[in-house]
Amino acid sequence: PHSILAHQIPHGKRERRRRELRERGVLPRREQRLRERLQREPLKPPRPRGTEPGRLDPLRDFYDIWADDNPLERPLAGQDAWFLEQTKKQRVKRPERLRKKPSEAPAVEVIAAGGSYNPAFEDHQVLLLRAHEEELRKQKAEEKLEKQLSLPTGTEAPTPEMRFREECEGLLEESDAEGEETEQPEQPEQRAPPPAPPKEKKTEQQRRREKEARAQAARRSREKAARCRRQELFRLRSIRLQVTRWEAELLRRRQARQAKRRVLDARPRRLGRLKYQDPSLEVQLSDELAESLRVLKPEGSVLRDRFKSLQRRNLIEPRERARFKRKYRLKYVEKRAFREVT
Repeated sequence: PHSILAHQIPHGKRERRRRELRERGVLPRREQRLRERLQREPLKPPRPRGTEPGRLDPLRDFYDIWADDNPLERPLAGQDAWFLEQTKKQRVKRPERLRKKPSEAPAVEVIAAGGSYNPAFEDHQVLLLRAHEEELRKQKAEEKLEKQLSLPTGTEAPTPEMRFREECEGLLEESDAEGEETEQPEQPEQRAPPPAPPKEKKTEQQRRREKEARAQAARRSREKAARCRRQELFRLRSIRLQVTRWEAELLRRRQARQAKRRVLDARPRRLGRLKYQDPSLEVQLSDELAESLRVLKPEGSVLRDRFKSLQRRNLIEPRERARFKRKYRLKYVEKRAFREVT
């Protein structure tokens, strides 16, 4: 070759220096730390092929972050609680409301026996009766509201005299009351009663007699109390029976309160502005029942049923579709071209 650079190796002097140090056992700092780490840590079993490392790794250890033996808290064991709280290293206390369900109602309610695709005659009639009563209740509520909002007609319409009497209803009572107050005659002033005569000073004999009477009254009361206590000894059986009845009554009341509380816990609470309303019954008439599953038509909506279930279990508040509200009122403008045509 014409050039001497063709025989030179790139970074030859540096590579020769590295090779000499490696032969003497001197390794780079990075490689030396890596070897120390491999010697210190135990070898893990080989990961099977076809699995991704990370949270999808089947060999990864699982633990509960709320448990007492959480491995994340082992390095913090024995340290000052105030220091851990200030450095945001202490575990946040889990609220008590997350430990219990917001409602005891089941997530999926089993439909009545009459709602089956091939129900018995009695069960289907019971379901039809429930649906009929619900429709009657809705109809009565609508009729009541319509009756309250409707204007009276014919003979029931208010006359001008009735309107005037209604407007003057409170004024006439006030004027009559004022007239009664003015007509009352003036009563003469009541004089104060004369002062009581001063009591005479008691003698020594009177004081001694009063003292003896008080002592006798106290002695009689003590004797009566002792006599009552002696009589109570003979009433131990009846007292025990009264205590047993009282404890049974307390137990009955406690069980009644618990049963009432369970019923209230199963009911939907009012979480927002709207009140929860039960969905309408999904029922088919007798002539609409399918003869087989092939011709069965689905009733209701699974999405609506799950949405109502979340509301019934107090997981979300009852909601309604947002109504369109115009921000600015409409303005009608007569354009120039329209004015020229007209």
